[in-house]
Amino acid sequence: MHFLSPLLESYLADNSQAEPKLLQELTRETHLKVIQPRMLTGHFQGRVLSLLSKLINPTNILEIGTYTGYSALCLAEGLPKNGQLHTIDVNAELEQIQRSFFDRSNYGSQIIQHVGNALDIIPKMDITFDLIFIDAEKKQYNKYLEAVLPKTKSGSVILSDNVLWSGKVVEPLDPKDVTTKVLLDYNKKLSEHPLLETVLLPIRDGLTLSRVK
Repeated sequence: MHFLSPLLESYLADNSQAEPKLLQELTRETHLKVIQPRMLTGHFQGRVLSLLSKLINPTNILEIGTYTGYSALCLAEGLPKNGQLHTIDVNAELEQIQRSFFDRSNYGSQIIQHVGNALDIIPKMDITFDLIFIDAEKKQYNKYLEAVLPKTKSGSVILSDNVLWSGKVVEPLDPKDVTTKVLLDYNKKLSEHPLLETVLLPIRDGLTLSRVK
C-alpha cells in the first residue's frame, strides 16, 4: 500500500537531501542481483535515518536486519570517529555485497557484521547502544525488543520499521495472519511500555521512534 501518491513521494524525495552516489549504486546492484529489492530502505527513508543518527550522535549503533546494507550505511553517517555500528543478518549469502559497499564508504572499519540469529547474538554483546534499528523478521519483533532493552540506557533511541505493514494494521484481521497480529501487539506494547516514550510516524511503511526513559 502507498500511503501517499507517487507524485507526493517524488516531491518528498526531491525536496530532501540528495541520495549519496554510493547508495544509488547499491540500489542498482540490489535490483540486479538480489531477490525482493523492495526491501531496500530507499532514498527518502534513508535520509530520515541518516539525519536521526546525526541528531542522536550515537557512539554505538545496533541494526537488526541488514539486507544489502543500505540502512546501515545511512545510520553510519551519524557515527563519530570512535563509533561503531553492529549489524546482524541471518542470510550469509548477502555478507559479501554488504561488505563490498561498506568498504567503499567512509565507515567501513566502523561497521561490524554478524551473521546468525539476532536473538542468539544480542545477549552475548557487552555493549550499551545509543541507537537501535529493528528491521528483521516481523514475527520476532517483541522478542527483539526484550533482547535489546537491557542493552540500552536512558536516552537511547529504538527505531522499528514496517510497523504499518502495508496498512494491514487498520484492516479487519485475518485470523491466519500471524505477522499482522504480532505487529498489532508490538505497536500497542511500544505505546504503553513504561520504559519508553513512543511516536509512530507514517514514513514509508511505518517507522516508530521510541526513546528509553
